[in-house]
Amino acid sequence: MMNSITIYPAYLQLFAGEMNTNTTTDSGLTKEMKTFYDKALIRLAEPELVHDQFAQKRPIPQNGGKTIEFRKYAPLAKQLTPLTEGVTPDGQKMNVSTIEATVKQYGGYITLSDQLMLTAIDNNLMEAISLLSSQAARTLDTITREVLAGGTNVQYAEGKVDLRSELSYTSEEDNDNLTVRAVRMAVRTLKGQNAKKIGTSYVGIIHPDVAFDLMSDPEWKYPHQYKDTTNLYAEEIGEIGGVRFVETTEAKKFAGEALASDSLTLTVNGASVTGTKTVPFDGGTVEAGALVGRTVNIGGTVTKVTANTDSQLTVEDNVTASDNAVIYPGEGGAEGRDVYATLILGANAYGVTEITGGGLETIVKQLGSAGTADPLNQRATGGWKAMRTAVRLVEEYLVRVETTSTSNDHIAN
Repeated sequence: MMNSITIYPAYLQLFAGEMNTNTTTDSGLTKEMKTFYDKALIRLAEPELVHDQFAQKRPIPQNGGKTIEFRKYAPLAKQLTPLTEGVTPDGQKMNVSTIEATVKQYGGYITLSDQLMLTAIDNNLMEAISLLSSQAARTLDTITREVLAGGTNVQYAEGKVDLRSELSYTSEEDNDNLTVRAVRMAVRTLKGQNAKKIGTSYVGIIHPDVAFDLMSDPEWKYPHQYKDTTNLYAEEIGEIGGVRFVETTEAKKFAGEALASDSLTLTVNGASVTGTKTVPFDGGTVEAGALVGRTVNIGGTVTKVTANTDSQLTVEDNVTASDNAVIYPGEGGAEGRDVYATLILGANAYGVTEITGGGLETIVKQLGSAGTADPLNQRATGGWKAMRTAVRLVEEYLVRVETTSTSNDHIAN
């Protein structure tokens, strides 16, 4: 019978509460081993940090500092006054502003049983490091993505609508999918703000579902069709409209899950409602309180649910809708359609902390390292810990283009 290894779930947590008093500070690893595992973690995590690629990067504050400073330089004004012979003009000062961000700590770990004593511990530990590196990368990448997706410079498809809730998909011919025209509109916005290119192009971060739609355009160029096929970005898939795109499933997606256990939508029940915050409904099975905090679209008004029974909603805003009007999930577009955010960036739009120099490290506790908390030496752990912050530096250098897609699975990320 083969010896089994028990791998418990990894626990992701923000280190903000009380410390575990049973945790020791000595992992039992030599300095060389610790360096090896740190490098392995970073090497495996780096390719998944798609949103980090184009940021200003700053080292982790030393000596326990919790704030980090990013600098932003204002452009110099034009000098339109002609020079006078023999007269030295007044010089100009660089206008530097600083943006401070608070660094927070994140981490996760896997617990391994004492069966490791009967197997090759390094192989199992490296498997754990591989799983943990993916978890760390997805965690840190999401932190950066959420900051970028919160930008105020928003373009809805080709600009024909003004709200996310108005983005629609009726058919393959009639929709608000991402188009090359929408890409060019975003580029025009960046150029209008004098946003510098990243290298020779602007850069877009795109979801595979949206990339699938855009890549059918005849103007699309794959990387092997570039004049210069060297120096590609991680996960780069092609170029169109003056933007080089990198693809990630972690690109922001706004989607609403089903409102009922047996139906995506609900319906107004009994009679029309006019200027009220209380809406009776039917059309699906809903538990009391299950929709509190959810966003719904009732009669074209997007509002939050503050309370619900199994047959009535209470919402934040007054709504008006006819009897049997459909109540849609309101997190996405029209009729509950999924909405995707494609980020189109210029240089120096945002900043993040480095993952090197203490930004991301392994924490390995060998069997027995927990002392009396593990009296039979049954548990070892492998984990990661990271210091992270991300901040938008220049709102005008980042355009979030929100669109629909042919895909519509109602799963947010």
